[in-house]
Amino acid sequence: MLNQRDYDSFNHVVLLKACPSHGAFEVLPVTIQNLDLVKLRMSETSRIAFGGRRAVPPNNSNAAEDDLPTLELQGVVPRGVNLQEFLNVTSIHLFKERWDTNKVDHHTDKYENNKLIVRRGQSFYIQIDFNRPYDPRRDLFRVEYVIGRYPQENKGTYIPVPIVSELQSGKWGAKIVMREDRSVRLSVQSSPECIVGKFRMYVAVWTPYGIIRTSRNPETDTYILFNPWCEDDAVYLDNEKEREEYVLNDIGVIFYGEVNDIKTRSWSYGQFEDGILDTCLYVMDRAQMDLSGRGNPIKVSRVGSAMVNAKDDEGVLVGSWDNIYAYGVPPSAWTGSVDILLEYQSSENPVRYGQCWVFAGVFNTFLRCLGIPARIVTNYFSAHDNDANLQMDIFLEEDGNVNSKLTKDSVWNYHCWNEAWMTRPDLPVGFGGWQAVDSTPQENSDGMYRCGPASVQAIKHGHVCFQFDAPFVFAEVNSDLIYITAKKDGTHVVENVDATHIGKLIVTKQIGGDGMMDITDTYKFQEGQEEERLALETALMYGAKKPLNTEGVMKSRSKVDMDFEVENAVLGKDLKLTITFRNNSHNHYTITAYLSANITFYTGVSKAEFKKETFDVTLEPLSFKKEAVLIQAGEYMGQLLEQASLHFFVTARINETRDVLAKQKSTVLTIPKLIIKVSLSVSSWNREKGTQTYCSCVHVCACVCV
Repeated sequence: MLNQRDYDSFNHVVLLKACPSHGAFEVLPVTIQNLDLVKLRMSETSRIAFGGRRAVPPNNSNAAEDDLPTLELQGVVPRGVNLQEFLNVTSIHLFKERWDTNKVDHHTDKYENNKLIVRRGQSFYIQIDFNRPYDPRRDLFRVEYVIGRYPQENKGTYIPVPIVSELQSGKWGAKIVMREDRSVRLSVQSSPECIVGKFRMYVAVWTPYGIIRTSRNPETDTYILFNPWCEDDAVYLDNEKEREEYVLNDIGVIFYGEVNDIKTRSWSYGQFEDGILDTCLYVMDRAQMDLSGRGNPIKVSRVGSAMVNAKDDEGVLVGSWDNIYAYGVPPSAWTGSVDILLEYQSSENPVRYGQCWVFAGVFNTFLRCLGIPARIVTNYFSAHDNDANLQMDIFLEEDGNVNSKLTKDSVWNYHCWNEAWMTRPDLPVGFGGWQAVDSTPQENSDGMYRCGPASVQAIKHGHVCFQFDAPFVFAEVNSDLIYITAKKDGTHVVENVDATHIGKLIVTKQIGGDGMMDITDTYKFQEGQEEERLALETALMYGAKKPLNTEGVMKSRSKVDMDFEVENAVLGKDLKLTITFRNNSHNHYTITAYLSANITFYTGVSKAEFKKETFDVTLEPLSFKKEAVLIQAGEYMGQLLEQASLHFFVTARINETRDVLAKQKSTVLTIPKLIIKVSLSVSSWNREKGTQTYCSCVHVCACVCV
């Protein structure tokens, strides 16, 4: 068997023949013709593979491998030299059991994975056994870590770890902490900026004739993750309870429903389950993310936000909001991320189907599994700004009805996304910490459906000029709801501005419990405060598109106020709307009002209008009047769908002033409890009295069927 190597641009070419009897290598003669043939074939391969565009192919797959040579010889090896007589590695111990110090100290003992898993920037222990005692005066060796197929030291994909007397913070190094007989124990420290992924490990020993290297051994593969416990890591989190919650907790609670009827669902993240770590690395491989960027949490979270949805890149989950789930699983049937991720890797196809909380649940698993602190947040009355003008535009006809053709923005009853904790060296000081990242496919960002990471602190202060996708997230939580009349002459008149409807409540799971934690004030100042209006003005200055063609000034506030209340809606029951008009002037007014009742998806998109009603109201000076509208169960029951809500839109035109009043509200149907009564008969035998007693009881169970 011939082994052929090229060194220093063919300055040294060695042909060796392996001798199985004693493990040495015999030097064979090399002809000029053979050398020219080697050069020609390697140049042709390079030209075909890279097409002249780059010297080295892209290194974008953790799974792809190209083994390092076991021999790197320099010059000619004399005949009869036995390389096995030099220092050779016989075995390597990584202390990778769950109870071993490596996994315990690195908080990786929960992973159901028999490989060594460590966190970057923190030392760990390995032991190397040699064929004879190690002598530092004449023996020289080093540990090497390699990732991907085309390793390069300057890209961080080939890491030679030197043996040093003292470990230095922030640098790779290996210190001998024990020498015993033929064994050497090392304390190895990785860089806090190291690539995150699965590395192949080698041990290289120097000889007078070159390098002898251990063979590829999957048992020595080492996973290196982000490290929230390391102060030098970009994801460092300085609170232990928060680290336990946002990195180590594998069970969570996701909030949904609507702001007056908040519901919860449990979610199993399963970031430590067997196969999940490999699947998360596979997700980045599918994205063809360059390995050199996988140590940057900004890039990793941005790639993850694109890959968790399958909108444009064959990612993990297909979204569906039309209540049709053929050939897949309804979003509400999922209870965790593990089955979704494992199915994605095994089938190599997107999994069907998900909605916002499913995307958020899977994305949370991805982030926590890799070591990035993450949590799911829910925003109630979440705006979807389709035209990037940082406001929700509701267009009205001149008679007060909603113009559905022009109204493109929508308001979701709730929307879930993720927050990831990291520094932001690409932004000014102060904008690190929690970053909003959203994998639900809503709007295109730099050519792909993804969102974030956007600094939550920047969003709060309206600094939407900072990357990534801050204007969209700002609009979700703090945009104004603007009612605009589209006139027949093509102009638009702003009739009313509702500054408090969007982002009513933003919540996440509390630390160490299943309760709700209000984090609204991390995204926005309190409604009505000067800081809140200033943040909006700043956002409009930095991030809004050109405003609509309006008449320049908004109409003055009307002398008539309108509001309405919806009584608690129970599934299958009638309900009543009460609309109140209040005249604050000394004038007499007549009003024409319109009610539009719709079945809407939780995303705020209307499925069907089930009731439309017009009525007239006469208002005396300084008076108020109430109008009641009955909604019968038969009017909406036939249109219901999963997570549907009843959305009511009331507009009113004051005939004397032509002012338009508008209000909208949603309500979620309450599902009645099902009472189950079970009769039980129990008998007991009294041995002393020789009697038997019978007892009948009724067990009552109340449950809600969803």
